Amino acid sequence: MADSLSDDIALYDCANMVEPELQMAAPRIASADIDFSVYEEMQYGEEEYAAPEFPPPRKDPLLQLVSLQKASGCWRLDADLAAALGKTSEEVEKAKPASVSSEVWASILALIWLHGFEMDAKEEWELLTLKAASWIKAQNAPCVSECVDVGNTLLGCSVKKEDLGI
Repeated sequence: MADSLSDDIALYDCANMVEPELQMAAPRIASADIDFSVYEEMQYGEEEYAAPEFPPPRKDPLLQLVSLQKASGCWRLDADLAAALGKTSEEVEKAKPASVSSEVWASILALIWLHGFEMDAKEEWELLTLKAASWIKAQNAPCVSECVDVGNTLLGCSVKKEDLGI
């Protein structure tokens, strides 16, 4: 029985196996035999081969607004802030009361927008509004109440000054 087993093992000894040689070589194609014009048309934008155009991804206004806050706690009055608020730069700048700085105005608008449109996410932005309110108070702005009234009108909100912490 042992001899029979060792004979079987000898038959299946993989170390001594030799791969059979292939008799056919792969065909060789010269580049002159290939018509590349089809590929060139695809690359250079024929309509039928043009890549599909997708609309740009929609940006989250809350994330946009939060990312625009400065380390001091304020926001700058610029096109990015206006876009995050859903307004144009002209609309936001035109509504600004004359006696207030651009940063105070921008910061009040940001606070109104957060309280007016993102109350569901209050846990996410509550601490940054405390910082902003502290910064606004430190500026001793002369017309904060007027800014809140004008900002509410501009943004279509009805947030009270007291709710903003300023």
